[in-house]
Amino acid sequence: MQLHREQRTALNTVTGYGEDYIEVNDQRYHHPICFGPEGEVRHWQVKHFSEITLKDIEIAANLVTEKASAIDFLEENVSPRYLNAPEVIIIGTGKRQAFISPAILAPLLHARIGIETMDSKAASRTYNVLMSEGRKVAVALLID
Repeated sequence: MQLHREQRTALNTVTGYGEDYIEVNDQRYHHPICFGPEGEVRHWQVKHFSEITLKDIEIAANLVTEKASAIDFLEENVSPRYLNAPEVIIIGTGKRQAFISPAILAPLLHARIGIETMDSKAASRTYNVLMSEGRKVAVALLID
């Protein structure tokens, strides 16, 4: 399905999708990808949603972890702090919606980063809406 906008922006926009591809800025990708409104569209190394780890999500959102303080070792279960956190990370899980373990998502939720999982077509549309509203959003899309 082609998605058309009346005018192009310099921001990364999902411009179409099909059974075996996602199209961003009129360029087709036949493998999992991740990106935000600005910057490059990157290959996401995840093959299936069941493989997703916290590290994979951090990579997808291009998160930069703040250095631990000298006294962090005193606290149990210190969650990572991110310097460039988006408001929300959208995970497109392929043709069907699937859910990621709450244990994997807990550090991100503790850092006040919203996480949404949905099928990749819905994730593409949702990303475009949030991006066009000027929201800080990152998306990772699986193709299966």
